[in-house]
Amino acid sequence: MAHFAEINKNKIVLRVLVVPDEQESRGAEYLANDLGLGGQWIQTSFNSTIRKHYAGIGMSYDLTLDAFIPIKPFDSWILNEETCDWIAPLPLPNDIDYFEWNETIQNWELIFTYDEMQSKKQKS
Repeated sequence: MAHFAEINKNKIVLRVLVVPDEQESRGAEYLANDLGLGGQWIQTSFNSTIRKHYAGIGMSYDLTLDAFIPIKPFDSWILNEETCDWIAPLPLPNDIDYFEWNETIQNWELIFTYDEMQSKKQKS
């Protein structure tokens, strides 16, 4: 089964539908004309072999990059045009402790340490 995303005039994903394998080569035409759904349809892939990411509602489609772009998590984050992932202005301090990005202070905030997390698991 092939998956196709419908995008609006602003290139925002509205929905993702499945077409039968035998219609994959003409999936956009199949959805728009044969099924009478109209709209603009772009193929997407669960394993991200095409268009960088599997399309999801609210994501955008960039024609120049030929990629589905996730929703920008914070205003300060920058799009990596090679991977089409949003990148924080500062690298994550480490990958052991749990941090969240704080847009107000433009930095990572420690939520809890790895040791604290392990301690909570042992108590439950």
